[in-house]
Amino acid sequence: MFAGQMGCEALNFLLKRLIKEERPKQMNGKGYGMPSSHAQFLAYFSISLSLFLLIRHNPPTPPESSPSSQPLPYSHRPLNLFQRCLLSVLTLALAASVALSRIYLNYHTPTQVCVGCIAGGVCAIAWFGATEWARREGWVDVGLDSWVGRMGRLRDLVVEEDLAESGWSVWEERRRRRQEQRRVNEAGRKKRR
Repeated sequence: MFAGQMGCEALNFLLKRLIKEERPKQMNGKGYGMPSSHAQFLAYFSISLSLFLLIRHNPPTPPESSPSSQPLPYSHRPLNLFQRCLLSVLTLALAASVALSRIYLNYHTPTQVCVGCIAGGVCAIAWFGATEWARREGWVDVGLDSWVGRMGRLRDLVVEEDLAESGWSVWEERRRRRQEQRRVNEAGRKKRR
């Protein structure tokens, strides 16, 4: 998502210099106004998040608790489809409110805001499509296995792991190892006495 956002920002920079449309007369700010970078950013973010939540993110369902009263390996319940739809609608509403505020505060004209929203939406859909294709064709794995991916410790959490659970599991494993190391150290100190 971050790389797509940087591409969207680069597009905004180029469009502003190509179109060279000034901001509204009542505004005392500097720089070109077409397209609105705030509207473009939030359109990109909200549409990207919505596409992720509704299409790509499908966390595994936690198993039902066992009769042996073993603790569940999951620390939370993943969002169901209704909750993901609600979150998507909320982010889209936030983007719309920011876009409208740009007009209300006279930072941009309605046309500048609409073009920003369209550019952000097109970038979000294009980036989602490109990453989906790269994942399906195996290019994401190639990038993750490269020396850059390994040095940057990059990983793809989208398909294989529950995002919240993966961090919790790593933390729990480290905590367990530290406790075990403390026990070993304590036993070693007692033997030396």
